[in-house]
Amino acid sequence: MIEAKIYAEDNVKLFSSLISEKAPLIGIEPSAILTFRDEYPDLLRGKLQKDAKAIAENTFTIEEFLANELRSERLKSGELVQKRQKILVHGHCHQKALSSMAPTMRILDAAGHKAQLIPSGCCGMAGSFGYEKEHYEVSMNIGELVLFPEVRKAEKDTIILASGTSCRHQILDGTGKLARHIVELL
Repeated sequence: MIEAKIYAEDNVKLFSSLISEKAPLIGIEPSAILTFRDEYPDLLRGKLQKDAKAIAENTFTIEEFLANELRSERLKSGELVQKRQKILVHGHCHQKALSSMAPTMRILDAAGHKAQLIPSGCCGMAGSFGYEKEHYEVSMNIGELVLFPEVRKAEKDTIILASGTSCRHQILDGTGKLARHIVELL
């Protein structure tokens, strides 16, 4: 907890004068970027907490940012269109808990893709949890509940999409299939 607070203090001091509505903080890894919105305002006090809350209001996942750009029409759906592809989407735990998968699905729809959300919970990796010897079996069993079977039964040309780094590793380790990040797809 003390180490997390130190990182929060350092990051808030670094970013407080840089992040604003006109210069938002955008991240591609849900667990990392959503820490600015969820944990930092809770960890800090006084002026740093106030600054953390201001940063949190202007912090977005890449999916949220792009969906907002579409909504405001600063980004046109025609600028995203690629060939129509079948996509299975696994949502990162932090993204589902602290944000939403709706922006991801909105972007994929606007880009002309046929996307389906996998009704999975956690992939089982949970950061480095699944790499720890004593948790490996539990991690793989969690992946086998819904995620791995859905990925395995996908047609060969279906793209597997997952925003979390650990989720993509877990999918590869559990199914042998490479999952991509939405930024790679776009």
